[in-house]
Amino acid sequence: MDIPLPKANGHERLASLDKSMPPASPTLPSPTIRRNKSDGKLMAQDVKEARVKVIYTGGTIGMVRNDRNVLAPIPNALVRSIRKYPNIHDEDYALRRFGASASMAPLVLPIVQGVDRRVIYQITEYTPLLDSSNMTMNDWARIASDIQQSYEFFDGFVVLHGTDTLSYTASALSFMLENLGKTVIITGSQIPIFETRTDGKDNFTSALIIAGNYIIPEVCIFFGHKLMRGNRTVKVSSSALDAFDSPNVPPLARIGIDVNVDYRLIFRPCSIERFRVHLNLDENVGLLRIFPSISHSTFRAFLAPPIRGVVLQSFGSGNIPSNRTDLIDELHAASQRGVIIINCTQCPNGTVAEIYDTGKVLFDVGVIPGFDMTPEAALSKLAYVIGKEEWSLEVKKQMMQSNLRGELTSLKAAKMEDYDLVDAVARSLHLSSPQELDQLGETLFPAMINAAVAEGDPKKINNLKAYGADLSGTNHDQRTALHLACQLGNVEIVKYLLQNGVSVHVRDRYDRTPLLEAVATDSHEIIQLLINCGAHLTGSSRAVGEQLCAAAARGSMVRLMSYQYAGADLAQSDPSGRTALHVAALHGFPEVVQYVLPYFENPNEKDMLGLTALDYAERGGHASVIEALKT
Repeated sequence: MDIPLPKANGHERLASLDKSMPPASPTLPSPTIRRNKSDGKLMAQDVKEARVKVIYTGGTIGMVRNDRNVLAPIPNALVRSIRKYPNIHDEDYALRRFGASASMAPLVLPIVQGVDRRVIYQITEYTPLLDSSNMTMNDWARIASDIQQSYEFFDGFVVLHGTDTLSYTASALSFMLENLGKTVIITGSQIPIFETRTDGKDNFTSALIIAGNYIIPEVCIFFGHKLMRGNRTVKVSSSALDAFDSPNVPPLARIGIDVNVDYRLIFRPCSIERFRVHLNLDENVGLLRIFPSISHSTFRAFLAPPIRGVVLQSFGSGNIPSNRTDLIDELHAASQRGVIIINCTQCPNGTVAEIYDTGKVLFDVGVIPGFDMTPEAALSKLAYVIGKEEWSLEVKKQMMQSNLRGELTSLKAAKMEDYDLVDAVARSLHLSSPQELDQLGETLFPAMINAAVAEGDPKKINNLKAYGADLSGTNHDQRTALHLACQLGNVEIVKYLLQNGVSVHVRDRYDRTPLLEAVATDSHEIIQLLINCGAHLTGSSRAVGEQLCAAAARGSMVRLMSYQYAGADLAQSDPSGRTALHVAALHGFPEVVQYVLPYFENPNEKDMLGLTALDYAERGGHASVIEALKT
């Protein structure tokens, strides 16, 4: 199929984003890592690396002792202090990696046994540092915008945040970051990271490890050795080190000696759309907690304009006093005015249900059940949904009852029991322990899914999913079903996998993404699908330059088109300074010269030997190429 050329290629977009990113602080310039930086010394590494962006907003975790030996948030102290801590920053590796600029370069997490990639992380510090009690919706928008600006530069994101409103921020970001394909982790601590006894170091380093090595496309909170879905969390203690809990959903991952991720719990985006950020949150929302003998005047005042959305925290499974007709009348009147009212339980566990007459009364006057949403999630979701000006009131009410980011559990039809298939195989192999069953599932399902992908049978894939298979699971080469489908060029299977949440960002053992597989097979329609879903080229731009030169040497227009559709800069040079234009001129391919020429600001650029494309064409005696270059 014909695909129009994009107006701006991926490297141009990244360059403009990189130039627009503000420094981390007024006094310490922000070290940046470009996704396809052209520094051969910097990028040509044998060690596999992951890049993580750290946004330091403030909070206890980064506090240090001042001249009076009192803990305080001191601007620019976090990065300076981390560079002195060998258990958080590997200075030797940084010197080998970045050379003389190591003192201002990104930080490097020391080697972690059992982890595939070295984590290179850059810290952006906010000015001023914020106490989380002072956080506003504008601050949420700032964090979301910073993630958006850096999205293609980094593999994952960590936000350092005070604990008091951490669950509110995590819930809000989970909705604001639409079609999220990368890991975002918010963490903090009860004790500063640089104290002798601290939970800060474990929380920070664990968040970095997970953000750099695991594709968990959710906004999460890491605290107390647990990775939890952010919009399911509540702060349960002001002093305990496991200060956060996820009452109605198990942790997505637990960290002990090993990192154990429950991939079946991950909530994945299931649309073929790029990552984007929704910044318009409506501030006219509030929490109203019912209590015995609440006065009518208080109740009425809370529901009065300009309020547009209310989280009603009711008793038990969603009840209010049914004999208080004055309250019920006020709720009905507010609903008729267009106020969206969500009914959530005051209990930490459980859900809102219409099993009692008092709960049904609320439903009858227009109050929407909030199921098992936390108050933090319900409030931020209201602000997000009401801020969607393009949605009608009815659509907004429907969205409040829908599971948008894994924030609620609604009643669903019964499904095939997970792992029935695995259980059957396990019985034949005389396996019984939970550990053996998990290992069998991790081995069996990827192989069966890949076989179904090779056959091009979406029905069989769907059946495996019903049996509990994780379509995003990887085989021994860390390849997903999407890698295989792109390699085979099966457009329909690629669409099916993307619509079922398989990530475009997973890199296999050889650092190849599904996008690189599609480029290698010149599957232009699949490349466009992956780009529309947020995929982008990874790795060194010099390596891309080598591939462009190789394609030009073969006269392969179709391969150059594949890289162009994937976002590559066709003017990118290889390590010797040659470009596709140089090589096409050397080998005498006028069609290739004419195709790549519009992407060069300076067609007379010289390679390391001091030769231009025209020099190569003249030495080779390629008259048609010489004519194309001169005109």
